[in-house]
Amino acid sequence: MPVTVGMIGLGIMGSAMAANLVKAGFPVVGYDLLAAPRRRLAAQGGVAARSNPEVARRVRIAVTVLPSSEALESVVEEIAGVEPQELIVIEASTLPLAVKESARARLHRAGVTMLDCPISGTGAQARNKDLTVYGSGVRPAYVACVPVFEGFARAHYYLGEFGIGSKMKYVANLLVAIHNVAAAEAMVLAIKAGLDPALVLKVVGDGAGSSRMFHVRGPMMATNDYSDASMKVEVWQKDMDIIGEFATKLDCPTPLFAASAPFYTAAMAAGYAKDDTASVCAVLGEMAGVRRAARRKRGR
Repeated sequence: MPVTVGMIGLGIMGSAMAANLVKAGFPVVGYDLLAAPRRRLAAQGGVAARSNPEVARRVRIAVTVLPSSEALESVVEEIAGVEPQELIVIEASTLPLAVKESARARLHRAGVTMLDCPISGTGAQARNKDLTVYGSGVRPAYVACVPVFEGFARAHYYLGEFGIGSKMKYVANLLVAIHNVAAAEAMVLAIKAGLDPALVLKVVGDGAGSSRMFHVRGPMMATNDYSDASMKVEVWQKDMDIIGEFATKLDCPTPLFAASAPFYTAAMAAGYAKDDTASVCAVLGEMAGVRRAARRKRGR
């Protein structure tokens, strides 16, 4: 029988990953601070725990998908407090490496092994099991987790010592930031030129100018509807800050990444904080004087 898996953090990514693990036949015990995601997990066939320590006590492998450094620090303290035996924590969030290193050391003192395994993909990709795992840390622990990775991801890679996974994720997200704005810029140019956005999506998406972001976020840009967020702008701002600080510490120039940042800030200012990052298309469209049908509002 498959190992019981814990899922701590049932947001856009965590809930989709948990659902796919249930579909793959894994018993899943999950917890989130909010009640609605816990109820959703139970409806999908998982078990809603009452706390993070309860998850740690009931599973051998736990996945953490958390929105902030503070959230990880809090979860780690709760898990370490119960000193679970032989627990492996797959830390799948995108956070500063120093924060993950501190969390790993704290869990190690409690007898828990932590892996650094950030995931590449959007919420929509997570729902379709189209994620990639950038794994790093103790190799035997990684090997033990391979069936779990295969339960929620399309691909997984063991990259080496703890922290290499996060470094790889920063590189990947740098490209996501640039490609997303590039896709939006191209779509606005097409609309300004009088082209049908749906036709642009089909034709350009089939040529050399395409990108993964063009395929993933292009449909939102074509319809001017960013309400079904697979990565909220307000959350993405955290990732942008992490990448910028990482590059600065290495004295590495990132001019295109730096050029993309103001458009995400503008999306925040324009009221798209809880919408998908594809909303940079709306920002560029307004700058270009493009008149489009009003976007559908999120139910907030």
